[in-house]
Amino acid sequence: MTKTIKRFCKDMNQYYSYSIRLARADLRTEVANSYLNWLWWLIDPLSMMFIYAFIFGVVFQSSEDNFPLFIFIGITVWSYFSHNMAASVRLIRGNMSIISKIYIPKYILLFSEMLVNAFKMLISFGMVILMMIMYKVQITSNILFIIPIMIDLFLISFAMGSILLHYGVYVKDLPYIVDIVLRMLMYFTGTFYSLAKRIPAPYGELIEKANPVAYLIAAARNALLYGQGASWQILILWALLSLVLLYIGVSLIYRYENSYAREI
Repeated sequence: MTKTIKRFCKDMNQYYSYSIRLARADLRTEVANSYLNWLWWLIDPLSMMFIYAFIFGVVFQSSEDNFPLFIFIGITVWSYFSHNMAASVRLIRGNMSIISKIYIPKYILLFSEMLVNAFKMLISFGMVILMMIMYKVQITSNILFIIPIMIDLFLISFAMGSILLHYGVYVKDLPYIVDIVLRMLMYFTGTFYSLAKRIPAPYGELIEKANPVAYLIAAARNALLYGQGASWQILILWALLSLVLLYIGVSLIYRYENSYAREI
């Protein structure tokens, strides 16, 4: 265990700058042939916010304070997690041109992808701040809970993504399975509504706490919109569980990464 942790820390320190350069290149490539460039990173979540705000707010008559903001925060957090998961299972096969020429720890590809999505998420949260000012949302010191919430989100994404990255090499249909599961989970994480309020007590709160992404979405909304703090116990618990899963994922990658090219 100690050997794997030491190797992971050493590799992260050695390849961190490479992951930054790779993330920058991906961001530039993504908008290179677009007239609106980086504005698409705002247009996409805003469009989804208006669509789902209409569907759930008007058609299904959901009622939450500052409902468009409520939806936008849910979409922002869920999009970061889901995009990382969907990308993770395709990273090895999609980057064989890099992997076959130079050695890099394979989870660095996932880390770089997460940096790309983190940059987009920061832009979305910039819009959240502007909308909070427009809606005259009262800001309290509990807004600082967004920092440990985002750390948990990053750890959970990195941990689960590293495991999916490994199995994506051996299970060819895994990307399709993950896409289906993510579409299902989107409606079970409270992206567009509050699980704790929609499901009778105490089951709603229990389901919300048992689903890390659902809890982080709810905690982010409470911290930003309603001035409520998150549970340190739950945040620490999910952080520790994420570190355990990350260790499992990294161990699998270190053990089998030399056979990835042959398998593909």
